[in-house]
Amino acid sequence: MVDIANTILGKIVDRKYEEFAARLKQRSLKDVEELAKAASPVRGFAQALNSKRPGVIAEIKKASPSKGIIRENFNPAEIAAQYEDAGAACLSVLTDADFFQGADENILIARNHCSLPALRKDFLIDPYGVIEARALHADCVLLIVASLSDQQLEEMSKTAFEQNLDVLVEVHDEEELERAMRLSEHCILGVNNRNLKTFEVDLDISVRLKKLLDPSRLLVTESGIATVDDVARMQANDIHAFLVGESFMKQPRPDHAFTALFGKPESV
Repeated sequence: MVDIANTILGKIVDRKYEEFAARLKQRSLKDVEELAKAASPVRGFAQALNSKRPGVIAEIKKASPSKGIIRENFNPAEIAAQYEDAGAACLSVLTDADFFQGADENILIARNHCSLPALRKDFLIDPYGVIEARALHADCVLLIVASLSDQQLEEMSKTAFEQNLDVLVEVHDEEELERAMRLSEHCILGVNNRNLKTFEVDLDISVRLKKLLDPSRLLVTESGIATVDDVARMQANDIHAFLVGESFMKQPRPDHAFTALFGKPESV
């Protein structure tokens, strides 16, 4: 594992262990499992992402640790509906409260105002959080390779599939990609173009890692996609799935920003 001590990611993960302990006291694993069983039917996240070109995971995010408040006028219901109308394939909904000013209930709010599947965008560190994601009506979970051991990755991805959730496994370099490739081929691979230690963005990371994969393997490029040229560059390198948040959230109308960046995605 990469050393994340004294990084923003490290601070977030440390806080997540504290949060997990507190949540477990408030609600037992058994109770969360019962809530997960009662959740609304899962919507196929990977299937939806594969059904459009470009396949765009549009993010609902109020703030970030590096930028602070990104969107003052934050209405998850309105944003979700706009994203669907613009042609997004999926949603990514921040649920972390301390660093991103997210909220658990935003997943259900967003899903209730569109038909898109939603990723629970959080920093999960235990299978409890995966089952909790389903209880919150999520359709997919994020597993960040840099913050998890191989055992955690295996156990949490297995738990996700048992819950009928899709899994987005996020990597940043060749070593992390190698670890991610040991997991089920049903996992979606995501490449974060942002350096976890410096928070600098380099789109070459996605291009470089894509070349190491079988051409048929879906890869989602994350972070730093801000211009039409960025999109064209990714597509020229056979990358057709994107996760974009900040570029949309900064604009008065996220749907207009979506269209300016991607046009109208086509069904495939």
